[in-house]
Amino acid sequence: MRKRSVFIVFLILCIWFYISFVTNILGPLIPVIIDNFRLSLTLAGFLPFSFFLAYGVMSIPAGMFTERYGEKTAMLVAFGFTFTGALFFALFPVYRIALVSLFTIGIGMAILQVVINPLMRVAGGEEHFAFNSVLGQLVFGAGSFVSPFVFSYMMQNVPVRPGEGNVLTTTLSSLVPHELPWVSLYWIFVIGGILMFVIMASVHLPRVELKEDEKTGAVRGYLQLLGQKKIILFFLGIFAYVGTEQTLANWMSKFLKTYHGFDPVVQGATAVAWFWGLMSIGCLVGLVILKLVDSKKVLRIFSLLAMADVALALFGPARLSLLAFPAAGFFISVMYSVIVSLALNSVDKHHGTFSGILCTGILGGAVIPLIVGWLGDHLGLRTGMLFVYITLGYILFISVWAKPLINNKTVSLAALFGKKQTG
Repeated sequence: MRKRSVFIVFLILCIWFYISFVTNILGPLIPVIIDNFRLSLTLAGFLPFSFFLAYGVMSIPAGMFTERYGEKTAMLVAFGFTFTGALFFALFPVYRIALVSLFTIGIGMAILQVVINPLMRVAGGEEHFAFNSVLGQLVFGAGSFVSPFVFSYMMQNVPVRPGEGNVLTTTLSSLVPHELPWVSLYWIFVIGGILMFVIMASVHLPRVELKEDEKTGAVRGYLQLLGQKKIILFFLGIFAYVGTEQTLANWMSKFLKTYHGFDPVVQGATAVAWFWGLMSIGCLVGLVILKLVDSKKVLRIFSLLAMADVALALFGPARLSLLAFPAAGFFISVMYSVIVSLALNSVDKHHGTFSGILCTGILGGAVIPLIVGWLGDHLGLRTGMLFVYITLGYILFISVWAKPLINNKTVSLAALFGKKQTG
């Protein structure tokens, strides 16, 4: 690779980290926001709803915008939305502004996600794309892992008196209400967004020629696909997965506080961090398992293990619950990639258009946590979180029902590690 391309790959990895850091900060924040703004669980559920609604509705338009105006323009627009949304809330930290802010930030994040995969393929070279994609997943996981610890640090160090603390915490303390130290995170988002905007404006990006499976397609293609039952069923599979992921990530800290008295700034934030950390580890383990076992069987086994783990999280004693919630990240880690591969391998054309439909399934991250919050207000959060058994049950159904045209290639354990079989 040329030096410029190496730099672009590094820049893309930084963008993955930024996306993850911003996207998954809500989990540790929600219990504190509920207390500070005196929200019901339903109103709190509208926070992830606003963010992932933008993700869902913008996935296809973002692809069309990028194809028309190019990757650089799209990324500048994306970072413009991101730091504007973050700045709006940082200046006016109230609940109603938070909803608008999260929707605006979500638009920016959706555009970035559409752009960076094709850009990574071109900048890093197709021969390195698989490796760079896995590296991107790890960096994404790292961002989600780090953000709860940054939240904890800000909660414990920003509320300082004048003259106390370091330059960062003292500066942030002067910018945020004393009773809302977590708002300092949004100033960090503002700074990060502006920095990325300036960098993107100054670099030259390689030209991206989209492959057929990366193009969004015309409206007619979407209508043709949406008329097929299997397309809708796979869309619902992504909807169910993202809904499960975001329900666990966003409500676990509140659950641990409500039922076991754990501090959301310490134990709750740590649980959310390890949820994402174990998800990254699970992705790596899943790569090996999928070389050995049919993907439908892998999805089935991990769905059942996730169900068992969630039962321990919801009904086990305090220490077990504190361990089981993060462990759920490991068990759901393979689900997204397996559902997407089963879906795309079940059609013989319009893969780019189908990918756009699947990306819209991110709406599940908006709808399911909101339903859980509403149920939590009326029946208790533990009962509300049982809703994930419906989404996990649907994913289990996908593992039985799916009939891909092409199955994932598997090898023996000996062949995987390069050993010759004798016999």
